[in-house]
Amino acid sequence: MAIIITDECINCGACEPECPNTAIYEGADDWRYKDGTKLSGKIILPDGTEVDADAAQTPISDDIYYIVPGKCTECKGFHEEPQCAAVCPVDCCVPDDNFVEDDETLLNRQSFLHNE
Repeated sequence: MAIIITDECINCGACEPECPNTAIYEGADDWRYKDGTKLSGKIILPDGTEVDADAAQTPISDDIYYIVPGKCTECKGFHEEPQCAAVCPVDCCVPDDNFVEDDETLLNRQSFLHNE
């Protein structure tokens, strides 16, 4: 499953540079599929949706750091554990029950994001 940042977040920013997929953004910041990936231009997401990887997307949170579920791989293919959770000083990076995914799905997303 993807990771979510709870409202206990103190906005320290420790998690953001640790994400190998650039799936973590500061509250109110726009995000893009291209950020930290090899995606660019018009792409078709694994769910069949066509998007522009270069286009700004609406922030998921205006108040605290947030993780884009469609870019989160729980660090599969990079690390043994989610790095955001490993560095969070208040343990607010937790599994997101709304995005339960198996290892195969997470590894396929990692491959898709990085064209491997």
